[in-house]
This record gives sequence, C-alpha cells and structure tokens, in this order.
Amino acid sequence: MGGITSAANVELAIFFLIGLLGGAHCLGMCGPLVTMYSERMQSPDRENMLTIFEVRQHALFNLGRTVSYAAIGGAFGLFGALVFDTSSIVSTIGTVVRATTGVVVGIAILIVGVRYIFGYHGGEGLFGGGGISRLFRRLSTRVDEWSSGFGIVGLGLVHGILPCPLLYPAFLYAFARGSPIGGALSLGVLGLGTFPTLFFYGTLVQSISPTHRERLHRALGIAFLIMGWMPLSHGLELFGIHVPHVEPPIYQPLTP
Repeated sequence: MGGITSAANVELAIFFLIGLLGGAHCLGMCGPLVTMYSERMQSPDRENMLTIFEVRQHALFNLGRTVSYAAIGGAFGLFGALVFDTSSIVSTIGTVVRATTGVVVGIAILIVGVRYIFGYHGGEGLFGGGGISRLFRRLSTRVDEWSSGFGIVGLGLVHGILPCPLLYPAFLYAFARGSPIGGALSLGVLGLGTFPTLFFYGTLVQSISPTHRERLHRALGIAFLIMGWMPLSHGLELFGIHVPHVEPPIYQPLTP
C-alpha cells in the first residue's frame, strides 16, 4: 500500500511540475482572454490600484479553470475505464472539439487585437453598426457581467475546452490510465500548477494606472495578433490545414 501511495504522490508531483513549468504556454494561449477579463472587472472600491475584489475575481477564475481541468480529466478517466475499444472515436471527437474551439477562439482574439490597435476597447467603433458590431457588443456585455460577478467561475470553466498542447496529452493520459479519480486528481493538480502564472499576470495587468492604459492597449493589440494566431493555427493544423505557427516553450513529458 505504501508503494502505491508513493507512486501516486510522484505522479501528482509530476503533473504539478508540468503545470508550473508550462506557465509560459498558458500565458501565451490564455493571456489575451485574461487581459480582456481584467479590463472589464468593475470594482466598487477601485482607486487606480489593485483591490481585494479583483484579487477575488482572478482567484475565482483560476478556480474555475482548475475545476474544469479536473472534471474533464475525471471524464476521460471514466471513458478509459468503460470503453477502451472506442478510443479512436473519443480521440476523433476530441480532435474536432479542439480544432473548432481553436479556430473560433483564435479569430476572436485576432479581432480584439485589431480593435485594441485602433483604439477601440468597448463594444463600439471599428465595425460600425453592422452585425459583427452588434454581436461583439452582446458578447462584450456578457463578458462584462460575468467578469464582475461570480460568473467569472464560468469563464474559467470554459477554458477547459480551449485547444492546449499542455492539457490534451494529459487528458489522453487520464484516458489511458482508466481511472476517473486518478484523472480528476492529476488534472486538478496540473491546474493548480498553472494557477500562479495566470493569477499573477491578471492581477499585475489590473494594477496598471489608467494613465498608461492607452499605450498598454495598443501594445496588447499587437501581442493579441501574435497570441491569437497560436490557437487559430493549432486548430487549422488539426483540421489538416498546415500553416506556420510558433509555440511557447513548454515542459511536457507526457508526449514523445
């Protein structure tokens, strides 16, 4: 029993290390969205500095991410325990979800990047009064509401299905292991490992004074164009469309 427990502890430590050292990749994939949430948090006590409210919101967001990773890891572990002979079907469905999500999220980040470069940070501006503008306003309003309340947990939960070379090998590992509890624990610990990078990034962005926001927005716009290309190109690759892409450095012992 002691040997089994020791092996399990080593496995969890490895998953935590993967998340911790993979923080650069998480920042590259999720940084634009975290910045967007940070910009839309409305703190009742804000006086040009980071508030407890904003710290709470970022903590809740990362909690949502971690819960999502754990739930999906547990689901993959359950699938592995029940249907090993349908692994190809599960893999195919997962690929379609990853590819579609990557393309959609990548395009959204690119649009936000173009808007930031041209000085538009709200729901008005760049697209005039057309359908794209109306859709953007609706989505922006929802993000405003969720970012400023407990809905931020839901935004964190959505990140579990974003295309991520850090997560999906771990999901497949949980599937191969065939244990729902083991899958949930492993992916939950991996989520905790990514917690510090995105939490500190989000709170640092939020603490920047309004006088520097305009320059920051334009710089972020350029960064968003680069970072938005990451999930978009990854999604296109999964669809069989080969395009140039750059991945941030990542510690990933689960892939050959």
